[in-house]
Parts: sequence; structure tokens; C-alpha cells
Amino acid sequence: MLIIVCYDVNTETKAGRRRLRRVAKVCEGTGQRVQKSVFECKIDLVQLEELERRLVAEIDAEQDCLRLYRLAESRGCEVREHGRFRVIDFDAPLLA
Repeated sequence: MLIIVCYDVNTETKAGRRRLRRVAKVCEGTGQRVQKSVFECKIDLVQLEELERRLVAEIDAEQDCLRLYRLAESRGCEVREHGRFRVIDFDAPLLA
């Protein structure tokens, strides 16, 4: 399944800037960055639950916002892109 992770972390404090880096690091280990605070993750249900658990542990629910969108492939996921973007094919071999 395709998961879109979006977050907005309050960076007015040093602790907030640390949270932002930790949230980004969790996302970078799971998916690909498509915008500064938006990631696409092609994962299964178990990986989704682990990702969500790790992200919720990093954010401050009083100051930050985290959204995860689950796009079911059976319904025909469509992504429209405009502008420059370097896509990574998750299904292709890692080395050519």
C-alpha cells in the first residue's frame, strides 16, 4: 500500500528543531521525500503500524501535527506531478 506522511513540527524552540530532525529521519528510513515535510512510503500493514508508532513517539501532540494517508491500490491510486521531481522506483532492482 502507499502511505503519504505529512507533518508540521513547531520549530520555534531548540527542542522543536530536534523533533523535526528525528521525525524526518524516521520517514527517510521508510520512504522517499517528495516535499520538505511530505513522504511517500510503499509499505505493508505491519510496517505502517511501526511507522506510526515511531512517529507518534517523536512528535509533541500539543505543538505538532502528523497526518498519514493510506491510499489503497485496489481503488486505483493516481498521482499528478508538476515541476521537477526525481522519482525512485521501489519495485526496480537497487543496482543496475
